[in-house]
Amino acid sequence: MSDGKGNPSLPGKHRSHSQLTDEPRNVRAAQYVRMSTEHQQYSTENQADAIRKYATEREIEIVRTYADEGKSGLRVDGREAFQRLIEDVQTGKADFEVILVYDTSRWGRFQDADGSPFSTMVKGFKRSMAGEYSRELSVKVFAGQCRLIELGYRQGGPSGYGLRRQLVDQTGTPKGTLSRGEHKSIQTDRIVLIPGPSDEIKNVRWIYQEFAEQGRSEQEIRRDTRASGPQKAN
Repeated sequence: MSDGKGNPSLPGKHRSHSQLTDEPRNVRAAQYVRMSTEHQQYSTENQADAIRKYATEREIEIVRTYADEGKSGLRVDGREAFQRLIEDVQTGKADFEVILVYDTSRWGRFQDADGSPFSTMVKGFKRSMAGEYSRELSVKVFAGQCRLIELGYRQGGPSGYGLRRQLVDQTGTPKGTLSRGEHKSIQTDRIVLIPGPSDEIKNVRWIYQEFAEQGRSEQEIRRDTRASGPQKAN
């Protein structure tokens, strides 16, 4: 059969634009992200970054985001975005075909199963979660550390010579300088590196000039510093 213009048609079936033109159509998706407490302020960003990368690699278009900020996963109550997602799907309002989550724990860790079909689905999620939890936890911790590094925060270890560790709160306001062996005590605090004492900075500049500009070897510079200390640069 034909549509009168030489193009084949399917009897009794509407054909989409992508079928007529043979152009690939991106799958439309919604993403759901959830963070458990206010202390996990970067968690939703980590989830969204991972989901976006996954979707881009597979030509999936994210058209809707459902986000629950600082909500426990033990119950559905209070998780407005999650409830809205379920309602949109059940009532046919969803303008997407698939739902993407960072991992199954973002759905929740429900403890109030009641034997309903939804509860049965949750039990399946929980079985999957149990097997994947340890592996996914290490991945999430690493992703969180990488994001903090990108934001300029120090992730452990002593500062180098000529530098000091400064404690800042979650807004970036300095709180003080940490001495060797001291650590932050508040989870949301961060550590940044700042210039150290002026004499150490001068020593670093002198070492750099001797090595990079004067062409002296590491052994020669080390011998001089051990003998009489570095000749501090201006």
